Amino acid sequence: MPSAVEGTEAGEGGMLRYEETEDNNVSPTDLSELLKVGTKEAHDRAENTQFVKDFLKGRIKKELFKLATVALHFTYSALEEEMDRNKDNSVFAPLYFPLELHRREALAKDLKYFYGDDWKDKIRCSEATQQYVDRIHHVGQHEPELLVAHAYTRYMGDLSGGQVLKKVAQRALKLPSTEEGIQFYVFDNVSNAQQFKQLYRARMNALDLDKNTKERIVEEANKAFGLNMQVFDELDKIGKSLTEEAQDGEFPVHDGKGDIRKCPFYADGQGMAGPGCLFRATLGLARQPLMQVVLAACVAVAAGAAAWYVL
Repeated sequence: MPSAVEGTEAGEGGMLRYEETEDNNVSPTDLSELLKVGTKEAHDRAENTQFVKDFLKGRIKKELFKLATVALHFTYSALEEEMDRNKDNSVFAPLYFPLELHRREALAKDLKYFYGDDWKDKIRCSEATQQYVDRIHHVGQHEPELLVAHAYTRYMGDLSGGQVLKKVAQRALKLPSTEEGIQFYVFDNVSNAQQFKQLYRARMNALDLDKNTKERIVEEANKAFGLNMQVFDELDKIGKSLTEEAQDGEFPVHDGKGDIRKCPFYADGQGMAGPGCLFRATLGLARQPLMQVVLAACVAVAAGAAAWYVL
């Protein structure tokens, strides 16, 4: 889920927002640049929703994550249905990358993992998600040029901040290392996310669109952000009503008792002077005033990753 630079480690996947790198070949009138500037305020609001902030901190219950996955399923089913409908339309065709981007199959795998083989009978489209779905269908059927805005805000976010959320969810919910439950974030046919995003932006900028149409696309992108935020708020309200069952948002921590090798941060044999729990050492550093300032800054930067995935 939200500045404007790519994370180095956070791994190749620790990208923040979707306008990560500067491109000297971009003109202020290019659609990608207009979207970058024109959606900044909406971006900032989205990354500061409570649901997104909690998610980034690992405070996400499995039940709520499942509901978020359901919302994504209905959203992408609508989006990709309209993309298929307009795959030969000149106002959208250059951005049609079903093999690389489409998420329906991945989301079906995630829902099967969480709900079982009969997952289709166990899910429903929420009110906020339905509004998002209705808007996508209206655009695809009546104003296909605006479909660019929805595809851009979704997929570029998935390839950017969504990759941060993938790691957070996998750790916080203790999901399998084989990536079951988070297939939505796995793009097997995109070998280099950064290069693909550059290609996508170049394709957008090459679309034959007049100034008025570009402005309408930017406006639609802001609507997409607004619809996303409505889904976030809805999920946040649901989350408050859930019991504290499994506090899936808590990372496993070694308490200093028992076999220290069971600590996930155990660092024996990794250049340390001797066996020890890296987490405890890190915790000690975190108590230092200077480190607290640094950590606070890191959290603020990480928040930028959120605006793009969750939904």
